[in-house]
Amino acid sequence: MTAPAPRPGASSAFGWSVLNTVLSRLGTLGIGIVLARVLGPESFGTFAVALVALMAVLSFNELGVSLAIVRWPGDPARIVPTVNTISVAGSTLFCGAAIVAAPAFTAAVGDPHATDVIRVLILSVLINGVVASPAALLQRDFREKTRLGIDQVNVWVGALLSLVLALAGMGAMALAVGRVAGSLLAAVMFLRASPVPYRLGLDRELVMPLLRFGLPLAGTSIIFFALGYADQLTTGAVLGSTALGFYVLAFNLSSWPVSILAQPLRRVAPAAFSSLQHDRGRMNSLPGAIFAILTCAALPAMLFLVGCAQPLILLLYGSDWLPSAEVLSWLILAAFTKMFCDLAYDFLVVLGQSGTVFYIQAGSLLVLVPALIAGSKLFGVPGVAAAQALVTGLVVFPLYLRRLHKTGLDIGGMFKGMFLPAAVGLAVGGLAWLAATLQPNAVLALIAGGAAAGSGTLWLLYLRRDLVRDLRNVGSAPLRTAALS
Repeated sequence: MTAPAPRPGASSAFGWSVLNTVLSRLGTLGIGIVLARVLGPESFGTFAVALVALMAVLSFNELGVSLAIVRWPGDPARIVPTVNTISVAGSTLFCGAAIVAAPAFTAAVGDPHATDVIRVLILSVLINGVVASPAALLQRDFREKTRLGIDQVNVWVGALLSLVLALAGMGAMALAVGRVAGSLLAAVMFLRASPVPYRLGLDRELVMPLLRFGLPLAGTSIIFFALGYADQLTTGAVLGSTALGFYVLAFNLSSWPVSILAQPLRRVAPAAFSSLQHDRGRMNSLPGAIFAILTCAALPAMLFLVGCAQPLILLLYGSDWLPSAEVLSWLILAAFTKMFCDLAYDFLVVLGQSGTVFYIQAGSLLVLVPALIAGSKLFGVPGVAAAQALVTGLVVFPLYLRRLHKTGLDIGGMFKGMFLPAAVGLAVGGLAWLAATLQPNAVLALIAGGAAAGSGTLWLLYLRRDLVRDLRNVGSAPLRTAALS
């Protein structure tokens, strides 16, 4: 009898997920630049309004039950049909409600032209609900190699179709149609790749336990969305869609270094944490190890973006988009701290503390909204970015750290390893700023700053090579301390 193929591990999954993200980001960078130049800030802002509406509904459309598949200790095949039924029913309901509510939403954010764009884009909610369990099953089994193929089809089909339609004069609607088309093809691939055959069912014994697990997560996800997108909602409502276009472009740039690492981690981390639930000591070591590696890998690149913001935006997007450079440094700070908040969120959810996470998010939101409104009215777009960064860094992050400390994590040890990466990052940022200031040629300035960032990152990761090696064997060997010796 042929032995079954070994199950991929967290390290392999993370590697494939990073490759997936890098290919997606690099592959769509050129298309995104063309679209930004073709559409301009106003149409780009209109699509951003629609995208905010989509992300709002996606944050709770399947009622949080799909994550139960990742955390389920036994055979997930038992709960999959019930999860499918809850997910499809919830997504259908919320998709219909969003289509009806679209005019009211666009009026509230000051861009009625986005109504039809939202109504097309929101169809992605229903598609997402249908494939929520296949995606969760792939995540549970660390099958990120399979996920790579699916996501690449989604990204490339959507981006290329959007580009063709935008060049044909469809404006913001081109982006919505492209995104839905890519999602449809990806959904077919998810269904075919699902480790468990797709079917609907309803086990009454499972409904309430799944809802008790999922609803706090859905509520938390709504708050999580609000914390992540309240800045864009405020910018659109107070300052208009053109200002939102500038803000979103800066936000996307600030997210580049983070998303290449944090997005793959958010797919792998819950399953990795769950796989170590039997060994709490090793499980508690994992967040600190990931924290250390993320700091080394992301900080130099992020501070390079701060130093070279103007030549980068001028070279890639043109002079019409230069106002985006004014807010990039604040958004880099917000993105850096949010990366660790997301990691803490996943860790606490696996521990079953979804209610605690909800209270952290809700309390933070009460501080964030007034700060964003005040910042937008007093200082415009830079004021919104500053408010987002300060609340994320001074309110949300400390609340998560306090909760992690109570679970037994060594918070002091986690921060010991930040001093050298911070020093290297600041040096990179300073060199990038000098290059941007002293070198009138944007290409040469970016090459100089990029070389400094790349060198700094490689050196830091070389110093952490033992810790990187340990992370390749998550669950099979004790993890080293996060501090640099």
